[in-house]
Parts: sequence; structure tokens; C-alpha cells
Amino acid sequence: MPRGLPGRLLLLLPLLLLPSPAAPSSLARRPPAALPGSGRLGTRGPAGSPGRRPAPTGEPYSGASQPGGARGAGVCKSRPLDLVFIIDSSRSVRPPEFTKVKTFVSRIIDTLDIGEADTRVAVVNYASTVKIEFNLQTYSDKQSLKQAVARLTPLSTGTMSGLAIQTAMDEVFTVEAGARGPNFNIPKVAIIVTDGRPQDQVNEVAARARASGIELYAVGVDRADMESLKMIANEPLDDHIFYVETYGVIEKLSSRFQETFCALDPCMLGTHQCQHVCISDGDGNHHCECSQGYTLNADKKTCSAIDKCALGTHGCEHICVNNRNGSYHCECYEGYTLNEDKKTCSVQDKCASGTHECQHICVSDRAGSHHCECYEGYTLNEDKKTCSVRDKCALGTHGCQHICVSDGEASYHCDCYPGHTLNEDKKTCSAIEEARRLISTEDACGCEATLAFQDKVSSYLQRLNTKLDDILKKLQVNEYGQVHR
Repeated sequence: MPRGLPGRLLLLLPLLLLPSPAAPSSLARRPPAALPGSGRLGTRGPAGSPGRRPAPTGEPYSGASQPGGARGAGVCKSRPLDLVFIIDSSRSVRPPEFTKVKTFVSRIIDTLDIGEADTRVAVVNYASTVKIEFNLQTYSDKQSLKQAVARLTPLSTGTMSGLAIQTAMDEVFTVEAGARGPNFNIPKVAIIVTDGRPQDQVNEVAARARASGIELYAVGVDRADMESLKMIANEPLDDHIFYVETYGVIEKLSSRFQETFCALDPCMLGTHQCQHVCISDGDGNHHCECSQGYTLNADKKTCSAIDKCALGTHGCEHICVNNRNGSYHCECYEGYTLNEDKKTCSVQDKCASGTHECQHICVSDRAGSHHCECYEGYTLNEDKKTCSVRDKCALGTHGCQHICVSDGEASYHCDCYPGHTLNEDKKTCSAIEEARRLISTEDACGCEATLAFQDKVSSYLQRLNTKLDDILKKLQVNEYGQVHR
């Protein structure tokens, strides 16, 4: 097998930042990146950090003064995992190289939080056969785990990678063997280390393992077949395939897995930009909350005074209106007025206040409403406020001496009593001349008496007209008084 793999990505720069190995070597891996999704790896906040609730200020809360405010203990914490190492110990892996693999495993264990409630670790050793060295429930502390890893020994010839993955899936990632069930939402992770080409089919087995929820990482060394590593590892491949040219530098990959299994807690670092309270959600995620009496703004970072109107504790009978400074005031519905207590409302009489806009008469209805009406002889217009003349004769302002005759809406003419005729002014009346001529032809004896009678009648009619005019005026005054009471 040629030592150079087609398409191999060599990242030499990170080695300059790591301790030099005893012998020259080179390291290549896909660039590490945070893995998306709840089943991916990351951290909780320190012990599931509930966050801190400082007094509200205008400045973002900073955790710099808290222990672990810089990157260190408490800032980076591994998320609980069910982690299985699947180690190739075929004859191609010489004893010194197998020791390097065990050191690599131990160093990863050192970066994890080990315990029954934290990360559990198992090891599957394989060559032409498969051996479960210990299960997930076997050890619950780092020291015991590392001692068990140190006792591992190589097996024999052969590279049955597919069988090893199948065994891990069927016998190690089970509740009986110490794996936690779906209700715990604990990621299942397997790291397979190999330096050769699988002698069995790994494609379908690895696909079933991934479909069952196991996240597969592939570490290839020296002669490892890159295409087989691609068949094993989860997507994205850049985050799940690691390659080193010799076992001499495999130990350095432990720091890469520490980055993968660890997320920084922005609440502890003070980089969260929350104005009041930062809450760690795990996996390096967080959210902001506000101190009591405040509410989170749309930017999910800053806080504003709580909407007291929304709380329903304002005491306003009708309408609560928020003010800019976090206070509020009460208002009333239309037709009501705010009482002196500034909270309750009373029905407002617009008719009495003169704000009704009715041209003639305002009539108060219930619940603070009103409607307009018109004087007799007028009709209400479509605007329900103004009035138009309906019968000018009824108003008594027509000026007719004898009789006013209505011709329809806002129109009329004058007429006279029998024996009288309408003068040119179309309003006053005069006795008919024929009557006068009849009188003149009568007997002279009766002429004087007749004339006296006519004068008497005329005088009477004049007094009668005067009285009628007085009565009409009094009626108008009385009607106007009733309207304005």
C-alpha cells in the first residue's frame, strides 16, 4: 500500500503549536468545527450553569470576575457521552505503535468528565476477531478507565472493521451494557482507529450504525484506506475524519477531539452581550433573560421595563396606556370621562357639555351616547346633526295677514279670508270692492247704517288680526323656551 493517500489534506501548521514528537512526523485532519444538532457534541455550561442574576444595569453582564472567566476549568466542559473506542490491533500495528494508541485513548479520557451521570467509556479491540475489552458501565472514574486501557494487548492478524462496528452497535451501545436510553438524550459516539484496509464490508454496517443514532469518527494511520474512512464516518466528513502518517503523532489528535467534545461557555467568558442575565443551555449555547420587572427586547439581549398594562395590574377600568418611561395612565372609552381617581370612568353627557354638534336639539341616550332632533317644522339632514325647514307656515314667520298655505318643503303662499283679496305684496289682504259697490246701491236710509257696520267689521277684523299676531308670537316664545330648558 503506498504511503501517500490521494486527496489527502495535510495540515502542518497546527503541529507548530504542539510539542514536537520524538521523531519527525506529519499530521493531517479535517478542520475541526462545532457539530450542529442536539445529537452533536459540545458542552453544557458549568454543571448546567443556571446563570447569574445581577442587578439591572445599562451594561452587558460580564462573567470575567467569576472563576473560570478565562478559558479554563468551568469554561470548557464536555457534554455527557456514551463513547466507544474501536481499536485496530492487527499484526500491522507493532507493540510500540499500539502503546501510542493507548496513550491517545487515555489522553482523550483525560479531557472528558467521566462518571455515571457524565461520559461513559467502552473499548472494543479487533483484528480478525472482535473483543469487547470493557463495557460502558464497567468503570465510572478516570483512574480505573486509564488503568484498564493500559492493560490492553494486541490481538492478531486481519482487519475486520465492519464486524467491529457491528459488535459495538449490537452489544456495546445497549442499555444492558450501560448505554443510556433515548429518554436521556445522550449522544452515542464511536471513534474507530485503523491503519489498514478493512477485510470485510463496512459501508452497509456503518450506514446502519449511523442510522441508529451512533456518530462515527474515523482516525486513519499510515496505510489506512481513505475511501474506507469516508464510508465509515458521519457527514460532514471534514469534521469526522482524522488522518496521521505515523502512530508517533496520533497522541496529538487528543487535543483535536478535546476541541470537538468541548464548547466554550459564553456566560462564563462574559462574551454573551446579555444586558441582565446569561443562561447556559449547554453545547456552548446560551440565552438571555431579564431581571424581575423587565422584559426581553426583540434583539434577545437587552431588556426594557415590563409592560404594566399587559400585566393586568394597572387598575384602569377602561383603557391602560403605556408611557415611555415604563409608567402608564388610564383613559376611557368614547362617551365616558375619567374620574378623579384617574382609573375609573363615568358616562359623559355630551348634551349637557355642549359638545354634541346638534343644530337644534340634543337628546341623551344610555351609555353616554346621544342623538340629534329638530324643532317642529324642521327635518333632520343626512349628517344627523343639522336641520332643514319642513313647513314654514307652521313656524309662524311667513308674514301672511290672513292665511298661510304650504306648497311643500320650504315653500308657501299667502291667501285671504272670503270677501277679501290679496294685495300686491302677496301677504296682506283688502276688502273686495264689489261689496263696497253693493252697499252704495242700497237704500240711502240704510247706507249710513251699512257703512257704520262695515267700519265696525273692519275694525273688528283688524283687532282680530292683531290678537292672532300676538298669539303666534307667544306660541313661538313658548316653543323656543321649551327647547332651551
